[in-house]
Parts: sequence; C-alpha cells; structure tokens
Amino acid sequence: GGHLAPALSVIEELGKDAEILYIGRKHALEGDKAISLEYEVITQKGIDFAILKTGRMQRNITRYTIPSLTRVPIGFSQAWLILKKFKPSVVVGFGGYVSFPVILAAKILRIPIVIHEQTLEAGATNKFVSKFANKVCISFESSRKYFPRDKTVLTGNPIRETILHPRKKILLESNDPIIYITGGSLGSHAINMLVEKCLSEMLDKYSVIHQTGAAAEFNDFEKLVILKEGLNIDKRNKYLVTKHFLPEEVGEVLKISKLVVARAGINTVSELVTLEKPSYLIPLPISQKDEQMKNALFLKNLGLGEIGDQKSLTPQLFISQINSMMQNLSRYKLKSTTTHFPKNAASKIVEVIYASSKNPN
Repeated sequence: GGHLAPALSVIEELGKDAEILYIGRKHALEGDKAISLEYEVITQKGIDFAILKTGRMQRNITRYTIPSLTRVPIGFSQAWLILKKFKPSVVVGFGGYVSFPVILAAKILRIPIVIHEQTLEAGATNKFVSKFANKVCISFESSRKYFPRDKTVLTGNPIRETILHPRKKILLESNDPIIYITGGSLGSHAINMLVEKCLSEMLDKYSVIHQTGAAAEFNDFEKLVILKEGLNIDKRNKYLVTKHFLPEEVGEVLKISKLVVARAGINTVSELVTLEKPSYLIPLPISQKDEQMKNALFLKNLGLGEIGDQKSLTPQLFISQINSMMQNLSRYKLKSTTTHFPKNAASKIVEVIYASSKNPN
C-alpha cells in the first residue's frame, strides 16, 4: 500500500500470473470511520486485502498522536503474521507509514524487498527502509542522491492505463466548459470550502465536477449535496459532486475537463503533465518538506498551470484566478519536449520485482 495510483499500475502490469496480497488501511484517516479508497478499490477488483492497524509519527500533535504511536509495535506484529501466512516471493512498498512495519518484518523474514519512490525527492519512510530493500525504484533522477546508489534504478512513475485510455463515460447535461475540482483520494476541506462559497458564481459560466473526499469529520460532501439541491435546475444539472471517483472513471473526467483544480501530490501532477492538462494547484501547506509546493512549481515551470496559496486564498481571489485561466487556456502548453513520465514505467518496475524475487537476501 501507500500510494494507490502507482500500485494499481503495477498490479495491472503484473496481470493474472501473479498472486497478490495488498496490505493497507481500511479507514482513510485516524479517528474517522470513512472507508479508504484503497480498501474499496482493491477489494472491488477481487484482490485479497490485509488490513494493517499500525501507527505513525504525526507532524502535528492531536488527540490521536499517543494512541497512534502505541500501535507501531502492533502493526509490526500484524505484518509479521500476515507475511508468515502468505509467504510472498517479494514485498513491494509504495511509501507511506503503512509500509514501514511490513518492510521491517520482510527483512527479518528474509523476503526480498522492492520499494518505489514517486516524488521528486524522497519520502521519509522510503529513505529509512531503503537500507533494507534489495532494489529502490525511483521516478526522477533527482531522487537518486537520497538512496544507496548500488541498488537504485530509474524506472519512472507509472501512469495507469485507464488514465491514458479511459473506459467509462461521464455525462453532464451542459455544453459549458468543465472544471474538475479534486482534493485527492482523501479530499481537501480547504478546497471544498472555497467551492462552497463560490459555487453558484462558477456555475454561471462553467460546469463543475467536484470530488470532495469521504472524511466524516467535516461532512463536506453532505453539505455540498444540500447546496446543490438549493440551486436552480440549470445550475444543478451542471454540478456533479461525489466523494470519489473509481480509477476507471478518473481518466474520463480528466479527458473532458478544460481545467483541473487540485492539490499537488506527485501522482496527481504526474497524470496532469502526462495529459498536458491546464491546472490550478493548491499545495497542501503542511506537506513534508514543502513537497507539494515543489511539485506544483515543477508543473508550473513546464508551462501547464498556476499556483494558489491556501493561506491567503479567498473565494474572491479563487474565482478570479479560475476565470483568468479559463479565458487564457491557450497559454498553458507543455514547454519541454522531454518525456518526464515514460509509459513503460510499470513494466520496468515489474522487471525489477521479478529479478528481485529470484535473488533473496
């Protein structure tokens, strides 16, 4: 588990010849009852899912901090038992706190380990566990300096086939240009609040597809459904709101949208650059080492977008910048001819996985 998009790409590339167990989290956030997207998607695909109830270091102190830390040894014990029962040929980690106890258990059990780093630099978990890994797959050359050189290979960040070739249709009863607004799989309360305060004005000119996330803490989805019901029939038909889209649907949403408003996670940015999609990015202010701002600048420097500062972004400024971009979409063209995201990244990772599985520690 860890990051779902590249994991799904690799699962697709592995195909039916591989027996797969996905280890991840059932709930999206600590203390929240919302089901995680990874649990929903993986189980719907008929892939075995092992739930890991582990803890993590938190950047901010909350009432969940101490309970979370106490679950770290529990997570290791669970990971040990899961691997002992499944007996995998190889363990593949995609970053994030869930992968830490699994990779540690795999090392002790002498199971080959491959990790994949999606970012321009390196996530904290992957940097730590790289010393245990047989191979480290990186998405960008800029990541190489953070990992042992003798075990690091540049594969690229895999883009899902359903992003490149959508399989499902999304219909709106409007011919107005479509804006897709997303906070990622977890959603973004800050972005949802911006939309709530200027939705009616946006719908004067545009159709809006809005993915809110499923977090129960703020009830954003429920509030926006109520707001939609209060709109006149024309505007109501131009607004599609959902907690999340399935992977098979996201490619179509991106395809039909003229502009994407999003956070700046590297997998989102990777897809937007691959599709050359004009984007207005609002980086998560508390991301590790300001990672999302670096991702957003990467996309902007390639000529594809603009950046909004969440701390100073008002509804008035938000709608003004959206209008400005929509009026000048022809400006947003990919400047570089370099292919940053090779289409064969998933197959390269699978080659590394099979090679590593034949060479145990």
